[in-house]
Amino acid sequence: MRAEPPGPQHEWLDGAAGPVVRPYTLTGGRVRPSFDGFDLVAFVLAVGNPTGQPGLQPEHRRLVELARRPAAVADLAADLDLAVGVVRVLLGDLLARGLVSVHEPPAAALPDNDILKAVVSGLRAL
Repeated sequence: MRAEPPGPQHEWLDGAAGPVVRPYTLTGGRVRPSFDGFDLVAFVLAVGNPTGQPGLQPEHRRLVELARRPAAVADLAADLDLAVGVVRVLLGDLLARGLVSVHEPPAAALPDNDILKAVVSGLRAL
């Protein structure tokens, strides 16, 4: 017997079979976004209204709804329970239509590579 997955239930899930729709069908077979600036920590903000926009899937509309407040790409993927690659492609569609804007964190706010390497080394030593 399978336990119910945590979080909201999706209309594309079948309790016995798992995901019914594969991720590539959500993106029309595309694996790369039309815009390369979707870092995991980039913030996305909705700037338009998807109402009346032809060709948008429910996932597109949900992304715009979730991005009414600034949200990181990683958080959007977690909220939709989709792979980050799929969310990046969908965000590229929304960016091309002018429905979202992307804000990269300033480079000064990111930690230095030497610090990250030291942390990884320390963790490996544990």
